Amino acid sequence: MRLSTLLISTLLLACTLPTQASEILKPYKAIYKAQWDVGISFGGDAISELTRTGDRWKRSLRATALIAKVDEFTEFTLQGQNVLPQHYEYHRKVIGNNKNAVLQFNWNTGSVLNDIAKKPWTMDILPGTQDKLSYQIQMRLDLAAGKTELSYQVADGGKTKTYPFIIVGKENVTTGIGSFEAIKIQRDRGPDSNRETFLWCAPELGYMVVKLQQVEKSGKKYSLLIDKLEFMEP
Repeated sequence: MRLSTLLISTLLLACTLPTQASEILKPYKAIYKAQWDVGISFGGDAISELTRTGDRWKRSLRATALIAKVDEFTEFTLQGQNVLPQHYEYHRKVIGNNKNAVLQFNWNTGSVLNDIAKKPWTMDILPGTQDKLSYQIQMRLDLAAGKTELSYQVADGGKTKTYPFIIVGKENVTTGIGSFEAIKIQRDRGPDSNRETFLWCAPELGYMVVKLQQVEKSGKKYSLLIDKLEFMEP
């Protein structure tokens, strides 16, 4: 059930952090407990890192289990409160089923070079377009700024797709680093979708994702729960 706009605004303003990007985004290394369901269920660890070199940031996610491996990262810069993705890569190996994607953004020409399955092509993009990891950084900044309309244009699979999200409300999440009153967010896939994605973002940690649950249309499930966290010097 959706909360009213007034209630959502009150909820966010009550726990808003300073809105400067440099105060929200701090380099870190986090370890998540990951649960995979790809026909059989098994667990493992996922390592998420946010690093900074000069004006260029990098957010990576690496997950490894017995028969699966995912390596994903985005490199981006900041323009005020706006995230500008520069380079994105995704590599997955699951029981011999490999998937690779590389995206190179060119903001001078307003385009992105896609290389998926070694078949490169270029497509035009609008200002504000994100990749499949950078939109989560933009979401953190938007939540910290008290925004309640969360919708992102994402370069995904050689197309620009809209990722709209609904703020469901507050929910306590118990993790390996403590309990947090998190903002629960659902990706709005429409009433007839059999796919679900939920994220729990903790205001105490700069709206970092402390929990994620995803159900694919095939019924396969994937979840993350933060277990360890270390903030690093910029």
